[in-house]
Amino acid sequence: MYIALGDALYMQIFLYLCTHFRITEYLVNLVKNKKMNKAKSSVSVLFMLFSILFCVCLIAANVLETKQISVGGISLTGGLLVFPVSYIINDCVCEVWGYGKARLLIWIGFAMNFFFVSLGALCDAIPGAPYWTNDVGFHAVFGLAPRIALASFVAFIAGSFVNAYIMSRMKIRDKGRNFSARAILSTVFGETADSILFFPLALGGVVPLNELPKLMLWQVVLKTVYEIIVLPVTIKVVKFLKSYEGEDAYDDGISYNILKIFNI
Repeated sequence: MYIALGDALYMQIFLYLCTHFRITEYLVNLVKNKKMNKAKSSVSVLFMLFSILFCVCLIAANVLETKQISVGGISLTGGLLVFPVSYIINDCVCEVWGYGKARLLIWIGFAMNFFFVSLGALCDAIPGAPYWTNDVGFHAVFGLAPRIALASFVAFIAGSFVNAYIMSRMKIRDKGRNFSARAILSTVFGETADSILFFPLALGGVVPLNELPKLMLWQVVLKTVYEIIVLPVTIKVVKFLKSYEGEDAYDDGISYNILKIFNI
């Protein structure tokens, strides 16, 4: 009897505290905030798939860059076939999930690309087996000169972040409208930053100075045309992702510091 009365008293005290000090509301909000924070710090399956495709495109572009191709009489590198896809993925991720997720994606791509290039350089440096006769061919593909590798990494980081920043800021300015315009303009600015850095760093002193602007211009123009051609597909993909994921991020009040990798 004593225990029962004690339990009843404790219950009355608990209910009184809950009623007057809103403890229940506080606990509910605490649980909600924990769930929201967990959701913000996690990624979806579709984001993971896009990240994988992004990394594959970057690595494939490195390999395809070793072949010079001719399109309509214009000399280009094979990487042009796949590298613009990385910008399209960047656009989709930034539009749907926001700049924070795009920043994470860019650094993941950089890390995987660096890892691949490092393994290729290591394997290229190890002497081949006595019966191996394809050293020249292997070196042509994986023996990326340190200067070209450095130029490629610097240009990729700069171009990708310029692309993501333009996408994010234009979306806020236009209140979500004009996706086509920001997708194209972000590519123009991103590819321009990429080309301005890559060609002088990688080919300065090798290619005549008067030829560098032509190479940079053609790269920007052709990659932008690529973006415009596939834009209808990009728009459909973005609409599907927004509907399926229930996401349409606006980057109000975020930090654009490129080093805040896990601030997603």
